[in-house]
Amino acid sequence: MVKDNETVIKEFNELINMTSSELEEWLTEEQSENSGWDKGDGSGETVGHESGRKIIQILEKNPDKNPDQYGEDDLQHMRKVVSYCKRHLAQEEKAKKDTDSKSYKSLKNWGHDPLKT
Repeated sequence: MVKDNETVIKEFNELINMTSSELEEWLTEEQSENSGWDKGDGSGETVGHESGRKIIQILEKNPDKNPDQYGEDDLQHMRKVVSYCKRHLAQEEKAKKDTDSKSYKSLKNWGHDPLKT
């Protein structure tokens, strides 16, 4: 069953605990660039790194998190982010304990810092 947009927006705003500037800074670090699955387009960028850039755009476009300001592309990506973060947080306790793990770095690429509360 597909989640309604209201639920996706709520979960996205709960899971994304990094600010756009924190995420932007993280994405410039080498460890960010080397975490995750390669997009396979020859760019060398990972899927999560690309996702992080899209999350920054969503956060900056709508800093007040007004549900009416999200476009269909935003909602589509937000749905993907929620799915990724929830799945990995449920599966990988290691991400919360080991900041050197791929899980931790990958989740940060997707806008969620497991060490932040």
